Amino acid sequence: MIQKKYKVTIIGSGNWGSVAAKLIASNTLKFNSFHDEVRMWVFEETLPNGEKLTDIINKTNENVKYLPGITLGSNVVADPDLEHAVKDANMLVFVTPHQFMEGICKRLVGKIKGDAEAISLIKGMEVKPEGPRMISSLISKQLGVNCCVLMGANIANEIALEKFSEATVGYKEDEEVAQRWVQIFGTPYFHVSAVRDVEGVELCGTLKNVVAVAAGFIDGLEMGNNTKAAIMRIGLNEMKAFSKLMFPSVCDRTFFESCGVADLITTCMGGRNRKVADAFARSGGKRSFHELEAELLHGQKLQGVSTAEEVYEVLRQRFEQHQPLKEGLDLDPSFESHGIDSVLG
Repeated sequence: MIQKKYKVTIIGSGNWGSVAAKLIASNTLKFNSFHDEVRMWVFEETLPNGEKLTDIINKTNENVKYLPGITLGSNVVADPDLEHAVKDANMLVFVTPHQFMEGICKRLVGKIKGDAEAISLIKGMEVKPEGPRMISSLISKQLGVNCCVLMGANIANEIALEKFSEATVGYKEDEEVAQRWVQIFGTPYFHVSAVRDVEGVELCGTLKNVVAVAAGFIDGLEMGNNTKAAIMRIGLNEMKAFSKLMFPSVCDRTFFESCGVADLITTCMGGRNRKVADAFARSGGKRSFHELEAELLHGQKLQGVSTAEEVYEVLRQRFEQHQPLKEGLDLDPSFESHGIDSVLG
């Protein structure tokens, strides 16, 4: 009997997408059940020297803009053509800013294989007049595929340097598919486990960015470690309460996986949302998040601010519940109409 072989495409090539490519590429060479080549869709950019980003990645095996100094793997192929990148792939890894996902999915309708499986590494949700929708649900409904999620205490640059980290795969029903994702991502320095709670895992990865913004404000205002610890504790409780309001099936134990408390801790200590919120507070709210994002993140996207707006809208539309931290962080969609002291006051 001929063993089925799986072909992987990564949709996204930022900092985390490039690290995902490195992890996956090492395993496709290791396991016979996968095709060696890993395609990575790259939103084409022209760098200051006039060269195309895809050309440089394919020539040097390095994403010089989003993950400089790290070799991705000789079997990673950068592809600027989205439809060509997913052709023949039956394992799709989505890792782009969540605000771009609806457009990407629309472009992929009818373009992917019927037996394709998907996984989302994306933090965020969509809020429509008809209600909120998680990114995994968007992918599943628009593309007609089963979609797992992977979240965890995953600062990408540390994983790229092969410092030990953990992650959690959330799945709905098919544990065999989940274990395949565990296999394709797992390495001696990146430990992956699976839990049957896709909504809980995904919401942990989404909501912790809001708490990280609050933690950044605390740092910028120099309010101390005790206050920051309190913010993290309150934030974890609110993450759990909000998740159960949206999906009563969410499991309590999920919040003690890597995707839960561990991700919350590392994001509040060293993530990009904390970093930009710290700078915003130190400027007294005089510099916009947009300006600070461009200056400090070098092309990466700030997620906690937009997620705070989305969470507030869900609470307003559907639940009318009182969650002080998340409400305090959404005096307006960008926090920028008020003095920084009033945001946490």
